[in-house]
This record gives sequence, structure tokens and C-alpha cells, in this order.
Amino acid sequence: MKRLALAALLSALALTPLVAARAETLAIPGYDRMDVPARHRAQPIAASLWYPAGRATYRNVIGDSVLFEGEPAMVGAAVAEGRHPLILLSHGSGGAMEGVVWLSSRLAARGAIVLAVNHPGTTSGDSSPRRTMRLAPRAADLGAALEAVLGDPQFAPHIDRERISALGFSLGGTTVLGLAGLRFDREAFADYCRDAGETAPGCDFLAKGGVRLDALPEAFSADMRDLRVSAVVSVDPGFTQAVVEGSLAGVRAPVLFLNLGETDLWEAVDVGESGSGLAARVPGARHVAVAPAHHFTFLGLCKEGGAELLRKWQDDPICDDPQGTDRAKVHEEIVGIVAQFLGLTTDD
Repeated sequence: MKRLALAALLSALALTPLVAARAETLAIPGYDRMDVPARHRAQPIAASLWYPAGRATYRNVIGDSVLFEGEPAMVGAAVAEGRHPLILLSHGSGGAMEGVVWLSSRLAARGAIVLAVNHPGTTSGDSSPRRTMRLAPRAADLGAALEAVLGDPQFAPHIDRERISALGFSLGGTTVLGLAGLRFDREAFADYCRDAGETAPGCDFLAKGGVRLDALPEAFSADMRDLRVSAVVSVDPGFTQAVVEGSLAGVRAPVLFLNLGETDLWEAVDVGESGSGLAARVPGARHVAVAPAHHFTFLGLCKEGGAELLRKWQDDPICDDPQGTDRAKVHEEIVGIVAQFLGLTTDD
């Protein structure tokens, strides 16, 4: 027993210089979790916070899995002094906040507080085709998380309430467009899937779940606007073929559309001229394509053997990229584009 105690003490002493060094340079962002009360859900929503750290606690790797590499964080560290912009982060269908820690950690390193949630019903291991079409509860998840953090005495004093933005990927990209004021037409999307066919991306998952296109939920077309959100970044958003034209003029927040790929771009998420053309119809919106890449390139860096493991599981090839793609470089490019759009610290 004494040997075990001595070994533990020596291990702690060995780690101390590393933690102190990180704290001095603030090279590693802070990280914490919170449970968000939500009247529209049966249970609290899981949320995470990445933020500029003011003091060190202990280092851990967040989001590490059999497939994805994680990111280091100072768990529970004090928030750096001052007020920081807040970014709401919404994952895609079948994703999770842990799957995009590469983005959360890098935006925190640029001076932002990043508040991400796991959306019930569309999260990894809990992703249902029927619940995918309920956009309003997803938007309400972000609203509830925002309400919670603005009422938290530890974080609220460090939030710049004039710089609250929202960033979403895929289904999350649709969700944040709803926060900006866009609405979606059930009949228009049903028509799109009938024309595109059951195997088309964006329609295939619904077909596998037996979703009736003639009975899509009202929550698909609800008004989801949140006036507290002052800017929106939508990455490869779905359902843009079904945007209600009358809702376009009501978008007041600046919008940045990011598409992944050019020749490899999925038609279902293309907001350019060759797709839905939405980027040109939203007043003042910017549209940037990052290539070579495709939809799944947005996800975390895959570990060696990840692609083979997915083939063994007969799962989506989320670790495969188009020829010539460097996923790490694409991630850095995305961070730079987002940081510039939101006025965060940028690398020289």
C-alpha cells in the first residue's frame, strides 16, 4: 500500500511542471459540461463548453474514441478574464458534440466560448429518421442551452451578449438557419425526395425509416427564429430545397454558407448555383467552398484503421476523403474562415 501511495505522489509531482507550463501560455482551452433543463424535452440536454482558460486545473483528452482523435483540454479551468463571444454549436444527424471537438477547441483557442449540445433523437446511437424531421425541438435545444449559460454565475459574466452566433453542420446547418429566421416547407421537401429518389442523400435515411413524406411533422415548418443570435455559419446544410421563399427577407443576421467540396459536393447540401441556390437568395449571405473535401471531411480526424473498421461494421464511410484531401488542413482552413467571419483572433 505504501508503495502505491509513493508511486501516486511521484506521478503527481511529475505532471505538475507540464500543467504549470500550459497554464502560463494558455495553450490549452478550458472545458466543462452542463445539464440543460428543457421544458420541451423529457430529460435535461447534455451540453459542453469550450472556452479560453485563465488558470490551469488538469489536462484531459476530450472526444477520443475508437474512430476519432480527441483534443486536449483543461477540465473545469477558470474562464479567462474579460468578455468573450459565444458560439452555439449544432451537430449533424447521427453526430454528437464530441465528434466536432476539433472545431470547438480551436475556436476556443481563438477567444470564443463554444456551447455545444447533444440533440436527443438525432445523436449518435440515438438517431431516428422520424425525429430527424422535427427541426423545432433542435432549435429549442440551442435556445435552452443559451438560456442556461446566460444564467450561470460562473460563465455569464464572461459572455459578450452582443456577439452570440450559431454554427451548425448538416442537419445542424439547417437548425441554425432556422435560428436566423428561415422556415422550411414540408410539401416542398416531400416533392424533392419524390423527384430525387429514395437513394438520394438526405432522402435515403428517411426511406430506411419508412417516413411518410405526405405526413411530415409540423415541427419541420415551425418558426425557429432567435433574436439573440447575431450571426450564423451554416456548413453543408440539409433541406435547403424546401426553404419558404417568404422567410428569406426576414433574415437579419449575417450568414456564412460553407460547402465542403466542389466536384465531390453532395447535391443535397449544395447551396450554390448547381444546387438549391440558397446562398444567392439570402440577403447579404457569403458562400465559400472548401476543396478538395466532401461532407464527411468536416468530422474529426480518424485514427489509423478507422476506415477499415467502418467497412467491417457496414457503416457510413465517414473516414474516407476524396483523393488529395488533407483533412487536418481542411479543418484549419475552416477555422480560419469562421474566425474571420465572426471577428475572432486570427493567425498571421
